[in-house]
Amino acid sequence: MSTRATIRFAKREEGVSFNEHPHQWNAQFYRHHDGYPEGLGVEIAESFTKYGKLMNWEVESLDLVHGDIEYMYYIWQCHGKTEPWISIFKMIDHSIPSNMKPYGKCIFVGTPDMLLKKYAPEQIETEEFLQT
Repeated sequence: MSTRATIRFAKREEGVSFNEHPHQWNAQFYRHHDGYPEGLGVEIAESFTKYGKLMNWEVESLDLVHGDIEYMYYIWQCHGKTEPWISIFKMIDHSIPSNMKPYGKCIFVGTPDMLLKKYAPEQIETEEFLQT
């Protein structure tokens, strides 16, 4: 079973909430498997905190919307802002036609470090133990 996800890169702007879908994004990618927060979410966070490489992403047209994704990620960035923020939405009912589909429920908003503390706490504890 695949856990599909869409990853969108959006600009951090005043007045735009991180727990709502933005009206525009600058780039969009698709991941066919392991799109859940403990998988893809951790990989995204580690790409910022440990400069890890991201694998198995497909570049997509900005206007393409998959009807069968389970998670939608937004990576919020802006020149002059030191740290990106990440929003994760759990998409709702796949039986609803894609043109009528609600945009899901926001289940996480935070920095890469916050994401790792929530979705990979054992990894953080192990690293802290090794540093002592």
